[in-house]
Amino acid sequence: MIIDLRSDTVTKPSKEMLDAMMSAKVGDDVYKEDLTVNALEQKLAEMFGMDEALFFPTGTMANQTALKLHTNPGDQVICDKYAHIYNYEGGGASFNSGISCKLIDGHRGMFTADQAETSINPPDFYHSPLTSLIEIENTTNKGGGACWDFEELKKIREVADKHSLGYHLDGARLWNAIVAKKESAKQYGELFDTISVCLSKGLGCPIGSVLIGKKESMKGALRIRKILGGGMRQVGYLAAAGLYALDNNIERLNEDHQRAKEIGEVLSEVSLIKKVEPIETNIVIFELNDSISEVDFLNKLKEKNIHIIGMGSNKLRMVTHLDYTNNMHEVLLSTLKNL
Repeated sequence: MIIDLRSDTVTKPSKEMLDAMMSAKVGDDVYKEDLTVNALEQKLAEMFGMDEALFFPTGTMANQTALKLHTNPGDQVICDKYAHIYNYEGGGASFNSGISCKLIDGHRGMFTADQAETSINPPDFYHSPLTSLIEIENTTNKGGGACWDFEELKKIREVADKHSLGYHLDGARLWNAIVAKKESAKQYGELFDTISVCLSKGLGCPIGSVLIGKKESMKGALRIRKILGGGMRQVGYLAAAGLYALDNNIERLNEDHQRAKEIGEVLSEVSLIKKVEPIETNIVIFELNDSISEVDFLNKLKEKNIHIIGMGSNKLRMVTHLDYTNNMHEVLLSTLKNL
C-alpha cells in the first residue's frame, strides 16, 4: 500500500466518475458545440451567480487568462508573497501579460485591505507601474490551506472599487474554504470580477479548471484561451467528470479536513517536529527540528511507502484527499507516532 500525500492532485477518477465520463454527450468545443462542456460552464456560472464560465485544461491557464483580461503590458498586480500566480506559474505573469507583481508581506498568504491600499502605485506617477488588479488566493496553498476572513475580502473589494481596480480570486481550493467556513459560491460571485476554480484537486477530477466572471470582465477570455493553446475539441468527457464532482464530491471535503487535523495533532507530539502550522482545511505544513535532515526524513517515510513533499528550509507538506482511505490514515498515524 502506497500512501501518497504529496498533493490532492494525485487522485484517480472513481468508477462512478468514469461511468459519467464515458456516457458524456460531446461535440467540438472550439465551436462551442460540446453539450457537456456547455452544461458544466452554465452550472458553475449559476452556482456563483455570475454571467459566464469557460473551461480550461489547467488552473494556471485559467489564472493567466484572468491576469491578461484585467491588465495591459507594463501594469502591476497586487498579490501576497505566497501567491500561486507569483511562485508556481512559471513566471507566466511577466511572460504572457508583460506585468509585474507587487508582493505584500501578509500572514500565511493573506493580507489586509489597508496593506492592499498602501501597495497601490499613484496612477499619475508614470515612473512606477500602473496598478490595475488585486489578486487573492483562497485557500492559500503555501500558507497551509488557510481560509480568508470574508469580511476582509469585502473591505478589499471596497479598495478595488475606490481605485478602479480589477479583483481576481484564484480559487483553486475555494471548495475547501466554502465547506470549512460554511460559505456559499454566490457570496464569492457577488464579490469578485473573475474567479478560477479547480476540479482536479479536492474534487478528484483527472483534469480541468473553470474561469467564471462577470460579462464585462470575461470579454476576450475565449480568444486568450486560444492564444495560450487551451482550445480543445471533444472535451466533454472531461467536463462530465466535473459535473459528477460538483454533485458528489464537495461536502465530503469535510473528511479531508478532519483527517488533516488528526495528522496535525499527532505531528505536534512527535519530538522531531519543531512546529505544525494551524490546520483549517486539507493541507498540513510542519517544520522539522534544526538537527533533522529534511531529505533523510522524506527518505525514511518513503521506505515505509509514505510520500509527502519537501518545501525547503526543513518545511514539509501533506495534503489529504479522497483517495486517502481510513486504512491509510491509521497506518500513517501509527507510523508518525513511532518515528
